Amino acid sequence: MDKKIFSRILMIWKREFKNLTSRPLYLFGMVIAPLFTVFFFITLMGEGLPSELPIAVVDQDNSTISRKLVRQLDAFKQTDVVLKASNFSEARQAMQEGKVYGIYLIPKDMSKDVMANRQPKVSFYLNNTYLVAGSLLYRDMKMISVLGSAAVGREFRKAKGQSERQAMIDLQPIAIDAHLLGNPLVDYSVYLCNTILPGVYGILIMLLTIYAMGSEMKMKTQQSLVRISKGNLFVGVLAKLAPHALIYFIVITAIDVILYGYLNFPCKSGLFSMLMASYMYVLASMSMAIFFFGLFPVMRLSMSCASLVSVVSLSISGFSFPVTEMHYLLKTWANIFPLRHFFLIYVDQALSGLGFAYTWSEYLALALFLFLPLCVMPRLKRIYESFEYVP
Repeated sequence: MDKKIFSRILMIWKREFKNLTSRPLYLFGMVIAPLFTVFFFITLMGEGLPSELPIAVVDQDNSTISRKLVRQLDAFKQTDVVLKASNFSEARQAMQEGKVYGIYLIPKDMSKDVMANRQPKVSFYLNNTYLVAGSLLYRDMKMISVLGSAAVGREFRKAKGQSERQAMIDLQPIAIDAHLLGNPLVDYSVYLCNTILPGVYGILIMLLTIYAMGSEMKMKTQQSLVRISKGNLFVGVLAKLAPHALIYFIVITAIDVILYGYLNFPCKSGLFSMLMASYMYVLASMSMAIFFFGLFPVMRLSMSCASLVSVVSLSISGFSFPVTEMHYLLKTWANIFPLRHFFLIYVDQALSGLGFAYTWSEYLALALFLFLPLCVMPRLKRIYESFEYVP
């Protein structure tokens, strides 16, 4: 490298480190906010799944069988029977007041119908306004109903002279051997944190990168950056944002170490592969930010566009709703977000343990984002040389 170029880069580094240390906003956005977000989410979902979700039980049968069903339902980790209502109206009022998320209704004469080989109907009502709570309670209520029915059926068949093995074959002709891949414990921390934390950090990266570019115009120092870089603004921008990228790398490394090292989240391909994906994601987010600022040189406008794109990426990346089931326009649009490609790398490498041969296309997609600044660099140079700051 030319010594003169290196000396200019060194001058820009010193200049930028001074900016970083003189403005508390950088410390908060680069370090404090992302680490607080990590702490918030891992403590919020520390147990993996919500537990002790309150429900009400209306036992109109009040028999030995019904009381046993209620005790078994209450023994489930996700379910907590907090109210044994005398009638359905009382249980419904408790649900409307938000005291319970579900109602388990055992009809009158259920045990008599069971013993008479009739088919009683057990009803349950769920407040699916809370989707996770409603889904978990539905699973537990359905499971206890099926298990209770099977237990009664087994005893009924044994009383008729069948062996236990034959009774179980009649009740369940096909045995189920289920294997949950990727997230076998159905841990919501694994489901959310691995994508939402990088997604939130991506929002901060884009906003702070645009702020760093726009603050040059706000403080009327953009021409000095052009002068120090001897008119080669591309080198000037790279040198200016290099300290930012270094800090982002350190913080994203800490996040990955917490998730995959300390919390032992699934990472079949090893920590190094996820670090490489994280670094590429950081650079892609910074490149998009430079692109937006080049298109919209007004800081508030470019920050608004970056915020909109970043927030939408959390919904369209595919970790909450599969992209394959979206409208075909949204399927195509999803590929313009770095978080989408980072999520696919995470699924293929961390969860499935696939090698680089299966994920190179996603790395290539992230690498293509790095060329976005080149598209706006001539315009950005004109802006820095002649435009005035618009508050």
